[in-house]
Amino acid sequence: MCNILKKEGVIVKRPDPIDWSVKYKTPDFESTGMYAAMPRDILLVVGNEIIEAPMAWRARFFEYRAYRRIIKEYFNCGAKWTTAPKPTMADELYDQDYPICSVEDRHKLAAQGKFVTTEFEPCFDAADFIRAGRDIFVQRSQVTNYMGIEWMRRHLAPDYRVHVISFKDPNPMHIDATFNIIGPGLVLSNPDRPCYQIDLFKKAGWTVIHPPVPLIPDDHPLWMSSKWLSMNVLMLDEKRVMVDANETSIQKMFEKLGQERGRSYLAETWSG
Repeated sequence: MCNILKKEGVIVKRPDPIDWSVKYKTPDFESTGMYAAMPRDILLVVGNEIIEAPMAWRARFFEYRAYRRIIKEYFNCGAKWTTAPKPTMADELYDQDYPICSVEDRHKLAAQGKFVTTEFEPCFDAADFIRAGRDIFVQRSQVTNYMGIEWMRRHLAPDYRVHVISFKDPNPMHIDATFNIIGPGLVLSNPDRPCYQIDLFKKAGWTVIHPPVPLIPDDHPLWMSSKWLSMNVLMLDEKRVMVDANETSIQKMFEKLGQERGRSYLAETWSG
């Protein structure tokens, strides 16, 4: 994947290796780490500003450390660098009675705006935000709460407008495999997770595309993700897209849209 990106003229940078098995302790919790494979989750680029997301999982509390060297390089070249308020991740941030097993219960709670994270303090993952020009769309999810969204709204105002959108999704966490902007006025909308505000986009002249059903086998192992990783594509620009080499249906869809495809295996993210 890195070789393909380099051939397409993309500068590839790698995070620093960190031993995530080392246990750490704060005044509020004790945990080991996870990994630093997904910068999309923790870093949000808005204009010339890099925003470090505070995160919501205790296992990801120190994940920013893997990217600090790279962020400092951009800072020294003139980029703005902002770190959102770090949550304590105390027990009060989490609904200890949140139902894990019942999808039906989670659907009802999501419709009521209730998730595993509470409004005890701001928290958010960068991957719940997606930008289109001066407009930024975000979903309230299991890892992004309304306090976190409001912090972003105030921080980015008046230059950027933050809009909350929602979906028929019992377990929302990261937006790219649900609602993925792939060009000016062009968005992929997951047919299994319809957007409740989609008519607003249509009235504004957007083209809404429902991607084909993923080709990944039903028995393929998944972890904190779904088959809809197929629509979590990487846009290099308006005409070039990197897709999963096995997802030939979505490749054909992009070809019909007039976009060149770079075939590769996309790294699995929780945006599924």
